Amino acid sequence: MQINREQIESTKVKLTVVAEQSELDKIKQHVLRDLSKNVKVPGFRAGKAPANLIEKQIDVSTLQSEFLDHAINDFYGDAINSTGIRPISQPQIAVSKYVPFSTLEFTIEVEAIGEVQLADYKNIKLSPKKVEVTSAEINKIVDNLRQRAATKKEVDRAAKKADEVNFDFSGVDAKTKKPIDGTEAKDYPIVIGSGSFIPGFEEELIGLKAGDDKKFDITFPADYAVADLQKRKVTFTVKVLKVQELSEPKADDEFAKTIGAFNTLSELKADIKKGLTAEKQQEADRAYENELLEKIASKSKVAVPASLIEEEIDRMEEEEKRNLVYRGQTWQEHLDAEGITAEAHREQKREAATTRVKGGLILGEISQAEKITVTPDEIDLRIRLLKGQYTDPAMTAELDKPESRRDLTSRILTEKTLDKLRSYASKP
Repeated sequence: MQINREQIESTKVKLTVVAEQSELDKIKQHVLRDLSKNVKVPGFRAGKAPANLIEKQIDVSTLQSEFLDHAINDFYGDAINSTGIRPISQPQIAVSKYVPFSTLEFTIEVEAIGEVQLADYKNIKLSPKKVEVTSAEINKIVDNLRQRAATKKEVDRAAKKADEVNFDFSGVDAKTKKPIDGTEAKDYPIVIGSGSFIPGFEEELIGLKAGDDKKFDITFPADYAVADLQKRKVTFTVKVLKVQELSEPKADDEFAKTIGAFNTLSELKADIKKGLTAEKQQEADRAYENELLEKIASKSKVAVPASLIEEEIDRMEEEEKRNLVYRGQTWQEHLDAEGITAEAHREQKREAATTRVKGGLILGEISQAEKITVTPDEIDLRIRLLKGQYTDPAMTAELDKPESRRDLTSRILTEKTLDKLRSYASKP
C-alpha cells in the first residue's frame, strides 16, 4: 500500500491510498471465503468448494460491492495507523481509480487533531496555594448554627437587624417592567443582617411592620450565580407578613452538645475548621490546576479542530439549558433576558470552549508522553467506592455500563496526569 499525505489545513488531512495487487488478492480470497458460507456448489459441502468455482456462483455485483467495502475499510484503518493521524470526524472517502480486483486508488479527507507542540512542562513552576481558615469564618458558622437554633417570638413592631422577617416578593425588570423568572416567592423568611440574600435587599426590610408594602430597586452583583441576572437592575415589591424576634442560645459547651457529638465548644469549632479547610483546599486545588494548565497552554502550540470546539459549545449550552429548566425559564426567554441572539450566545462561549478543548488536548499529549495508564483494577476500585456512596439501585447499575467505565477511565487518567504535573510544578 502506498500512501501520500497532504495537509489541507492545520486540522484537516487528505490521504491518497494506492493498493498493491498482492493485497487486493488477499482481500478477494477473504471475501470469497465469507460469501462461500451461503453458496452451494454441487458435489461440495458448504464452504469447501474451490474459490474459482465459488466465484462463478456469486453475483458479480455482490462480489464487487463486498470486495470494495472490505478493501476500503481495511486500507483506511491501516492508513490511519501508519500515518499516526487521530481522526475526530467521519472520513470523506472517494474512489479515484478502480478496476475490479486489480486496481484500487482512493482518497481520504478527515478532520484530525492537529500538531501539538508541548511546552517544557516539566520546568514550569507554580507554588501550591496555601489555605487558611480564620477565627472569623469559624465564628460566622457558629453564629449561623445559633441562628438556626434560635427561639422565635412574633412581635408587633418595625423590623430591625437580627429579626426574622417573613414576606412575599416579586421582581420586574427596572427598564422593561416585565416579570423575571426566579425573582418571586411567597412567605419567604430572612434574618436581617445574615447576608444570605442579594446585597442591599435585607437592609430595605428594616423599619417595616407586618402588613407593610415597599417597592425598591436592587442591582444584582456582577458575579451573581444566575448569569442573566448579573448586573441587572430589578424592581422588587415586598409585602411583610410577620416580624419575629430571635433569641439565640449562647455559644458555649452546652450549645455545642446540641449540635452533634461534641462535649465542648472547642471541639465544635475544631470540627468546623476541619470541614472548612477541606472545602477551601478543594477549591484551591482546582484553581491551582486550572492556573497550571493555563501556563502550560500559553507556552504550547495546539491546532484545535473546529468541530471539537463546536461540540464543546453544544455541551456548555446543553448544561445551561438544563439549569434553565430547573428555574422554569425557556431558552428563548434566557436569550431575550441577555438581549442577544442564539448565534451571539454561541460566540460568547467560543473562547471558553476553545480553552477547554485546548487544555484537554494538552493533557492527552502529556499523559502519552509520560506513559500514564489506567489499570482495570483502578477502575474497579473507583466503581466500588462510588457504589458505596449511592443507595439508589438504578444509580449503581449505571456504574456497571461500559460507557461509565470509559468515563471513569478518562477521569482517572486526567487525575493522574494532573498529579504528575503538580509534582513537576511544585519541585524547587
